[in-house]
Amino acid sequence: MKTAALAFLRLVGVFLLSLLALQLYFLIRIALMTVVAPGSTTFERSELVRLAVEKKLAFTWQQNWMPYANISNQLKRAVIASEDANFADHSGVEWDAIEKAWERNIKAQERADKRNEQLEKRPTAGKVEPRVVGGSTITQQLAKNLFLSGERHLARKAQEFLITGMLEAVLSKQRILEIYLNHVEWGEGVFGAQAAARHYFRQDASQLSTMAAARLAVMLPAPKRFEKRPQSAYVNGRASTVAARMNAVEIP
Repeated sequence: MKTAALAFLRLVGVFLLSLLALQLYFLIRIALMTVVAPGSTTFERSELVRLAVEKKLAFTWQQNWMPYANISNQLKRAVIASEDANFADHSGVEWDAIEKAWERNIKAQERADKRNEQLEKRPTAGKVEPRVVGGSTITQQLAKNLFLSGERHLARKAQEFLITGMLEAVLSKQRILEIYLNHVEWGEGVFGAQAAARHYFRQDASQLSTMAAARLAVMLPAPKRFEKRPQSAYVNGRASTVAARMNAVEIP
C-alpha cells in the first residue's frame, strides 16, 4: 500500500514538473517576442497542414510582417473598436464579456435544440447548429493563435488564461497589438494586416482608409465566411457602425 502511494506521489510530482516546464517554455517564448517577431503561429501551421491535406497541394500562405508604425492607425482603431473596446485598459481578460457570451451561447443552444426537435419530423431537413459567440479579448485571441489548438475544453481554456497573463505581464500593449495584427487570419491562407490589405484592397496596410479598415475588422470573427462576400450588406452595415466608434478608440 505504501509503495503504491509513493508511486502515485511520484507520478503527481512528474506531472507537476512537466506542467511547470511547459509554462516556463511559454514564458521564454513570449520573452523572446519582445525583440524577435514570431515567424508563424500554431494556428497558421495547422491551417497549412489542413489546406495541404484537403487540396492535395502545397499551399503558400500570404503574409508579410509590417512594423507597428507601418500599419494604418485606422486599422488599429477599427480592430479594437470591433474586437476589444477596452483593450488599452484591461489586464488580458474581460470576465463580464465572457459571462455575457456564455449566457448568449446557452440561449443559442436552447434555440437550436428546440429547432432540431421540430426538424426531426422532416427526414430530409438538416441539423441546425447554434451560432457560438466569444468573449475573448485581443490578448486571449493572440494567446490561442500563438500556442494552442482549436479544441474546446477546460484544460485548454485554463492554459489560454495563463498564457494571456504572461503576454500582458511581459509585452507592452503596443507589441501585443503589433503581433496580433501581423498574424490574425483574414481569409483562407491570408494572415496579417499587410496580406489582407493587398488581398482585398490592392494597397498596403499603411494606406487603409477608415471604411476599408472597418470592413477588415468586421471580418475577423469569421474571415473564411466573409471572404466569399467581403462587400455584403452585413459587412458594409456593420463596418459603418465600427467606423462611427473609431474616433473614441485609444490606441497604444
